[in-house]
Amino acid sequence: MLISIAEPDGYPAPTLTRRHTEISYIWRDFADDPGLRVAVITGKGERFWTVEGSDGIDEILANPGNYDNTVNLIREGLANAHGIVNCDKPIVSAINGEAMGSGLVVALLADVSVASTDARLIDGHLLQGIAAGDHSVMIWPLLCGMAKAKLYLLASEHLTGEAAEHNGLVSLAVPPGDVLGAALGIAERMAVGPQHALRWIKRSLNHWLRAATPAFEASLGFEALSFFGPDLTEALRAQLENRPPTFATPLPW
Repeated sequence: MLISIAEPDGYPAPTLTRRHTEISYIWRDFADDPGLRVAVITGKGERFWTVEGSDGIDEILANPGNYDNTVNLIREGLANAHGIVNCDKPIVSAINGEAMGSGLVVALLADVSVASTDARLIDGHLLQGIAAGDHSVMIWPLLCGMAKAKLYLLASEHLTGEAAEHNGLVSLAVPPGDVLGAALGIAERMAVGPQHALRWIKRSLNHWLRAATPAFEASLGFEALSFFGPDLTEALRAQLENRPPTFATPLPW
């Protein structure tokens, strides 16, 4: 099964909210289809998953601190991350270009991640004035160690695919033109293997991630809380106005 994170040519561009919603359903549908064994997910064009220009900004600025929207984002964040972790079937990500936000969740929580050496990976939450929820607290310390996780997340450092492989954040980094082929090759080897054994290995390994569930869910809650503060609005307005943001959240503690 090959999943492309893009709309068909000529199809209206999806809103940020719609993309966030739809990605959370993919893993349930994949897990429930008896005809599918392995999923390979990639981006279309030069990007894996990112935010372009004002993509999604108007949506958020029109409803800052909207309680119902925020609750829904928590639900979808849980569904996306837990959907990948709890899906018994293997998932391979072919990270063909820049990955951030919800797309980075898919890229790094996939069982095997193949990245272009020049792909740009960044968590990006802090740049928008919000806490890093989604996935990073769950898996970054496990993949690259706490010291590196704090560097990348607290200082909003980005990595190339090559650096991500060196630091253990992705499984493999290959030249840009080889990403999808390498990912499909790995998927094909798994697809012809013993399926019960394969899925039991994944389930056993992912208990390491399930052990981090309390930290993950706390981070998702703090991310949601950030939507009610002024820093998100300032970050988004600064992006629209092409200027650095000025964060001025009061600190009473």
